[in-house]
Amino acid sequence: MFIFHKIEELKNLTSSLSKGDTIGMVPTMGALHLGHISLVKKAVRENSLTIVSIFVNPTQFNNQEDLKKYPKTLEDDVSLLKSISKDIVVFSPSAKEIYNGNIKSESYNFGKLEKVMEGEFRDGHFDGVGTIVEKLLTIAKPTNAYFGEKDYQQLQIINKLVKIKKIPVNIIGCPIVREANGLAMSSRNERLSSYLRNEASFIYKTLKTAKEKFGTKSATYITDWVTNQFQQNKLFKLEYFTIADTENLQPLKRKSKNKKYRAFIAVYANDIRLIDNISLN
Repeated sequence: MFIFHKIEELKNLTSSLSKGDTIGMVPTMGALHLGHISLVKKAVRENSLTIVSIFVNPTQFNNQEDLKKYPKTLEDDVSLLKSISKDIVVFSPSAKEIYNGNIKSESYNFGKLEKVMEGEFRDGHFDGVGTIVEKLLTIAKPTNAYFGEKDYQQLQIINKLVKIKKIPVNIIGCPIVREANGLAMSSRNERLSSYLRNEASFIYKTLKTAKEKFGTKSATYITDWVTNQFQQNKLFKLEYFTIADTENLQPLKRKSKNKKYRAFIAVYANDIRLIDNISLN
């Protein structure tokens, strides 16, 4: 297994591939879990070479405490990847290497996609995401790049990014992987106490009930119901719950039979922020 810390090392490897070889890339911030592993396994199956980037990107954190506390487990991550395939390439650069000593975001115009949900509550977040994803895709030049649907809004932002920047890559969204109790897998779950981690099944149970209600109830009714459920549960603080159009992510005002919708949620368990979403139709 190759572990590269320098951009030039990775470029030298990818430029040596034969014509017709494909590169699959899975960008991560490390602290790998089974959700990441499902992406990696898919990339390995579908490509000649798989690159997994492990880089905690400072420009997408609007909360510096969250950045400091984000788990960093490179040695464990590498061991886990080796168990999948010894041919996986790990790219784990420093912030200085990626940003050349100037750690700041580029400015993008993602339109309405960036104004709602995560964009509303995390100022500058998607500029940070766009910056690092553009850098990684430009460096590695993958044929296919794999992202989980847990960060569904991020997935739509990245689709928009590659169109804006005309980056020649296929963006492949992959289903959410969940823990046994339904909690969406996330590196942040490791910061939860065992008690909170178990009780956090409440988030997915609420989403599933919202989906059931979607057939007969309005978005306003469901939103009020979800808000009330969290007001009664003192373990978790609801930041937002939104039912939105799957394509443009704009909040639902009136249902249309020809459109697809998702419910999106962000919740705090103490100071740990958890997000999830579910397809409604």
